[in-house]
Amino acid sequence: MGFGDLLDRMLGRAPATPDTERMVLPAPPTAEDVYAALDQTQGLLTSSALPSVVVARAMRVIDTARDTVPRLKRISGSDLGYTVMATATDYLPEAIGSYQRLPRRYADTRPVDGAKTSLMVLVDQLDLLGLALDRVFDAVYRDDARELVAQGRFIAEKFGSAGSGGALRIDAEASPLPSMPQVDDPTGAISPLTPPHASPHTPPPGATPLTPPQGI
Repeated sequence: MGFGDLLDRMLGRAPATPDTERMVLPAPPTAEDVYAALDQTQGLLTSSALPSVVVARAMRVIDTARDTVPRLKRISGSDLGYTVMATATDYLPEAIGSYQRLPRRYADTRPVDGAKTSLMVLVDQLDLLGLALDRVFDAVYRDDARELVAQGRFIAEKFGSAGSGGALRIDAEASPLPSMPQVDDPTGAISPLTPPHASPHTPPPGATPLTPPQGI
């Protein structure tokens, strides 16, 4: 012990901690870590004979967490990001694991929290986790939904009419109808609105009508 350490102890000061002894905090979980934890928990659900009420609620939490992970970078460092990561890597697997470590008959029949059994306590925990992640999911994607609504209103104002069900407004002067094709008819007998033969029994102009042979 050096003189400096002895002096620090006498004065009640904490000795200086060398750089090699400083605590190094682990890096926060990445999106890949969250996906891996969710896959591991889902595998635990399918490999164990768990009650259906547990599997359904746990899968709700897993599916909501998976849908939120693509926006994890956007909410990293916030309470929302921490909730997603902690739920996937800690809260959910620990809750299910604690239940699985108990004998089934004990977990499902013996009251442990008032009148609640371990199964009831687990179901309540999963419901709370599902509700928390639903709120995170809504908060994360609310901005994207607002952008979609704003874009839809812009398109409706630019190209459509809300009162007419979104029908396109097309100006006849800006988009004129195509002209009718010209027909080469020196006699002027063909009308563009009527077929050249008004009747199947009427020969075309200039044609010699057929006469039936005598005796028929």
